Order: sequence, then structure tokens, then C-alpha cells
Amino acid sequence: MGSVSRKPSAVLWDMDGTLVDTEPYWMAAETALVESFGGSWSHEDALQLVGSGLLDSAVILQGAGVTMEAQAIVDHLTDAVQDSLRTSGVPFRPGARELLRDLRSAGIPTGLVTMSLRRMALSVVDLIDFEAFDLVVAGDDVDNPKPHPEPYLQAAALLDVDIADVIVIEDSPTGVRAGLASGALTLAVPHIVPLDHLGAHELWPTLAGRNTGDLTDLFDSINARTGAPR
Repeated sequence: MGSVSRKPSAVLWDMDGTLVDTEPYWMAAETALVESFGGSWSHEDALQLVGSGLLDSAVILQGAGVTMEAQAIVDHLTDAVQDSLRTSGVPFRPGARELLRDLRSAGIPTGLVTMSLRRMALSVVDLIDFEAFDLVVAGDDVDNPKPHPEPYLQAAALLDVDIADVIVIEDSPTGVRAGLASGALTLAVPHIVPLDHLGAHELWPTLAGRNTGDLTDLFDSINARTGAPR
């Protein structure tokens, strides 16, 4: 390793729970939907969907008594959450908006990699008051949802960067597994569920107060630790 810091080639962000805290919007929409079919939906029920693909979540909701086609469930929930975003605003996670803006200022490419529908992701991006991302890879853009590595590999390919030079920021076990499987340096920032013992390269309790320099230092230290040639 020389003394010159190498910056990551790109930083790829998960959306729900990492960039924004839309989980309460999703949980409220799920609860209302299940109850409209006479079922009950607890906080514990909702937790099992955190980080899951939407169609996988729809199957679980069908099991809770929602007699709708899986795609119709996905569309219904997406509409409900989009309405909440429009009326209540984008609920950024602590430090996320500031770190994202700092990365943009530093000229480091950024991507949003989410299992939400593309229209859902774009509605969030459109409500951010600066150009936040170079690309969006959403759940309906890939064949295999997280924890499969395809979403992150696709984003790296579209940005024309080596996945090994990328930092992935995730808040769910599903997402951390996807980042690690892709070969990216995976930074876990837990939100609703703990992320210990998943093998993430680093665990930060929050993004609050973090900047591009912190990510560059992390990139350098992990590379030095693994001895990976860059």
C-alpha cells in the first residue's frame, strides 16, 4: 500500500431503512391491507418482511389472508407508500442525506439499489432537492432479488466499475448478504434488526456525522487488512 488514499469507485445505497426510513409507511400499508381482509398484522409480522423482495412479501401477506394476486398486492402497497411520501415527505435516516451530498461534492459515483419498484424508487429520488444518484437499480430491473448479488453486480456494470472497488451501504440481513455475495466492500448500518455476525466488512451504528473521508478511510483500511490488490 502506498501512502496515497484510494477512493472507492462508487458507493451503492440501499433505500428503505438505509437512505430513508419508509418502513413505518410500509408497515402501516401492510396492516391496513391485512385488516381490510379481516386478518391481523403485528409489528413482529411486519419485521419478517424487512429487506425482502416485494413479491416474496406479497406471498407472506397472502398467507395472512390477503386474497389478491401477488402483483396486485405489490402495486397496492407501493401506491400507499407513494401517497405517504407525497403527503408526509421523505424521512431520511440520520446522516444519510448529508453523506450523500458530500459524496456528490467529492465526485464519487452513487447508485440506489433497492428491491422496491422502480416507480417507487424514482418517487423518492425526485423528492430529494439535489441530483443524488447516477443510477437506480430497482426490484423490477433484476431477475433475482437480494440476497442474490445480481442487483449490486448490475449497478456496478452500469457504472462501469469493478464491484471490488465499490462500497455497499445496507441496513438489512438480506441486503448485507447481497453486498457480500457481490464482492463489494459491505458496510452495515443497522436500523430495525441487528446485523452482527453476518460478516459485513464494517458495522457503523449510524451514518450521522460521517463523510466521504470516513468512507475513503474505511476503503483503505479494509484493503490493507485483506491485502487485496487494487
